Amino acid sequence: MCQESTLPETLPETLPETLPETLSEALSETLPETVAEALHEYGRLLGEHGITWGEPELSYVKLFATRRVLPAALTDRFWRLVVERLTERHPGNPLDHLGTLLAEPDYDELLRDTLDGELPGHLAALRVTDTGAVLEGATHVILGGAGANGGPPVPLLVDSRRPHSVVVGVDGVRRELPGRGAWLVDVAPHAELTVDGVPVELGRLARTAPRARLRLVAGVPCRWSVAGAGGQGWFPDGVPHRYDFHGRPYFHGDDLLVDVPAEPLTVTVARGMEHGEVSVRVEPEAGEQRLVRLAPPRLYDAAARGWYGGDLHVHLNWAGDVVAAPADAAAAQHGEDLHVLNLLAGNVSGGRVYDREALHHWIAADLPWSDATHLARMGVEYRNDLLGHAYAFAPEAVPSRFHTGFDGDADWPPNAEGLRELRGLGALVGYSHPFRLPIKDGDPPKAIVWPWPRNCASRELVADAALGLVDSLDVLTHSSIPSTATVYRRLVGAGNRLAVTAGTDAMISFTRAGNQSNPPGWARVYARVEGALTAASYAAAVRAGRTFATTGPWVELSVDGHGPGDTVDVLPGDRLTVTAGALGPEVTAVRIRTAEGVRAAAERLADREAAPEEVLSVTAELEIHEPTYVVAEVLCASHPRTLTETGYALTSPVYLDVEGGRVAREYDVRWCLEWLDLLEDLIRQHGRLAGRDQLADHLDLLEEARAVYRSRLG
Repeated sequence: MCQESTLPETLPETLPETLPETLSEALSETLPETVAEALHEYGRLLGEHGITWGEPELSYVKLFATRRVLPAALTDRFWRLVVERLTERHPGNPLDHLGTLLAEPDYDELLRDTLDGELPGHLAALRVTDTGAVLEGATHVILGGAGANGGPPVPLLVDSRRPHSVVVGVDGVRRELPGRGAWLVDVAPHAELTVDGVPVELGRLARTAPRARLRLVAGVPCRWSVAGAGGQGWFPDGVPHRYDFHGRPYFHGDDLLVDVPAEPLTVTVARGMEHGEVSVRVEPEAGEQRLVRLAPPRLYDAAARGWYGGDLHVHLNWAGDVVAAPADAAAAQHGEDLHVLNLLAGNVSGGRVYDREALHHWIAADLPWSDATHLARMGVEYRNDLLGHAYAFAPEAVPSRFHTGFDGDADWPPNAEGLRELRGLGALVGYSHPFRLPIKDGDPPKAIVWPWPRNCASRELVADAALGLVDSLDVLTHSSIPSTATVYRRLVGAGNRLAVTAGTDAMISFTRAGNQSNPPGWARVYARVEGALTAASYAAAVRAGRTFATTGPWVELSVDGHGPGDTVDVLPGDRLTVTAGALGPEVTAVRIRTAEGVRAAAERLADREAAPEEVLSVTAELEIHEPTYVVAEVLCASHPRTLTETGYALTSPVYLDVEGGRVAREYDVRWCLEWLDLLEDLIRQHGRLAGRDQLADHLDLLEEARAVYRSRLG
């Protein structure tokens, strides 16, 4: 909600201590020497190389700078233009070969062409023509008074419309652009900007406003947003300027001071998906300190019911525009009231494994800011761009290998070997951000296995699931949730028992990167834990399938009193009562699904937002004749608290065995067998392998998986 401010003009002499003791102590602790040295090295890499930290420029590394200003809605258009450019340069080449050249085009030019004259609010443009240079874009506010400076840099897109080359200079850094070229560069409001040596006046890039101050108090750590004209964000001193999927500024904490312009501002407080958000309009006067006391209302309390929500795929450092310290993760976890946080050590595109030192120091131990309802651990991301990426939660020791296929290494051994090692170390293991390309019910697997060879899709998942090497699949992720849910149903229908999980791939070292600069926990896997929350109890709950994953709604499923992860043995013709329900203002539909499809649904009018306590539910009587499974699926309307394109929730299955027989639908099994054939072709054509022995290891794995699926056809 949004309301006019009726807040007091002055601040009390004292305010209560609001940080939990464990968090307060953790934030003041001295970092271990090895971790501090690693962060220092990351700072050096950022200073020398910028946002890529010097990583080899694979397509997703080249995209780092572009993604800071490219609206999420235009991402598909950007990649279509990439393919068009490659097709023009390499006529006649098949798509899978073009897919190996995605990093070849000039991404700054592609950004300019994708925007097609439109400018996001935080981007300025310099249009260079034969008659001069024109500055476009919104004016940014900088604060006057004591401590005034030029304000933060503004992303500037230099767009040359001249047919011949032009030299552009920014504070002495010169770059020659070809005819019709482009350059994305950060420019301070008072920088020296020249075009072919002629100065360009940047006066309209910024204006000065008188300074005021807000003090933000909620009583517990929260997520705050302070936004002014055009959505420009205002932040406490020393805090990274983070923006979420919707382009809204945010930071975490409580009892915070923020210098702001003496102009109308909107202050919003939120605290993760179990809370609503509250906004208030304020207009402090110049020189005034204004108290803003807000608290986000609770929508549901999962921990009180024995359910704990986790994000199983978060990076502290993974290149980026800032270096993130453990204290940043602590503030985010408590500010989002995220019960379980899995911080992953992993590489980007080369051999360096980020946060390896933190993994070594805290291996098998709770991170210092953990408490009874907030558990943080260091984990591992195991990565191969051809075969897929996997998360590992709570390993008891550091693995011998973190990745294959990077930095000149072969795509060998198969992912299965890395997964076996991680599970041998006691880790909970699942495939992460599985699928980006669209796929619907009825589509063949080729839509995902091809045509882009190294797009990080979880291609080996179908084999590893059959062999029992993975515990879960991150159905909720920054990749395509609908596509991943479709594949998940195929896998479960083919006889694989995988828990539904969530891993956002949030990157704390990126401040503006679409949903990956969202706060951790914007999607969560809730697990029903037996006893106290520990790494072991949470992992056990996920392995048992007592989970649902959600972008916000609370979800419940009952099959004759049984919940997700349970197996019910029935006789042919037995009838079962199934009830599914969801709570959340964004919920529009709740569905009961079995292996055969949607069996019942309840819908809410799209233009009516639910009351905070309102549950949308559906009940159905199912007559069972063949082995199947039951899941609850929740569809959502667009909503500010949904920090991705579309809200969604899904439970793990309740499995219905018939006279001991498990579900293994012939259609789904044959779909998985077709997948394995396509994967073999892909490995043969695009795998980087050193000899026949390495290829043979992949083929042996695929044949072992085929044997499992063929046995289910009987």
